[in-house]
Amino acid sequence: MGSKNKLKRFKENETFSNVIQPTRQEVTDGFVLKGNWKEHFKNNNPIVLELGCGKGEYTVGLAKKNPNKNFIGIDIKGARFWRGAKTALEEGLQNVAFLRTQIELVDLLFGKEEVSEIWITFPDPQIKYKRTKHRMTNAAFLEKYKRILAPNGLMHLKTDSEFMHGYTLGLLHGLALEVVYANHDVYKNEGSPKDVLEIQTFYENQYLEKGKPITYIQFRIH
Repeated sequence: MGSKNKLKRFKENETFSNVIQPTRQEVTDGFVLKGNWKEHFKNNNPIVLELGCGKGEYTVGLAKKNPNKNFIGIDIKGARFWRGAKTALEEGLQNVAFLRTQIELVDLLFGKEEVSEIWITFPDPQIKYKRTKHRMTNAAFLEKYKRILAPNGLMHLKTDSEFMHGYTLGLLHGLALEVVYANHDVYKNEGSPKDVLEIQTFYENQYLEKGKPITYIQFRIH
């Protein structure tokens, strides 16, 4: 994507009613929407997050299927989620928002038990050992998610990385957390939830064209 195109998208994001772009300072000083997201959506419906949402395919796709839930895509790359935000506005989806910020701040953006589900879709697996602290399912991140998830809240990890799938499963077993469902090739093995099969991201389509298996884990951390 050219820099002109990026700048155009950044400018457009500023005009979108469904895009929220707090500064890091605003988040760390006490984010105004933390614990108050119902005021943004003007309802008390459950909140579902997509972390590292990219173009926002899951945020928008799930929102269409579940009008009685609110969906928030979180990513630092605003030029990417511009597509999802624009689509949501064009299609009149009132239950969609996009938040431009760092994912490690997630527990400062939402109140205790304010979130009902979290989707992590195709994160960077951060394979090198020294990058462990950046893996989005490491123990420190799970602790952050636990703070904001409601009791019985669900976590979803969908990835093309066998490493990330194995690492996460091993960690969950080691921490004695509940694995609800796990599948190392969702399109070949039966039983995957519809939301896993029916919504595909831009990158997922590229992986499928190369014949890469897509893995999925559903789990709880409470």
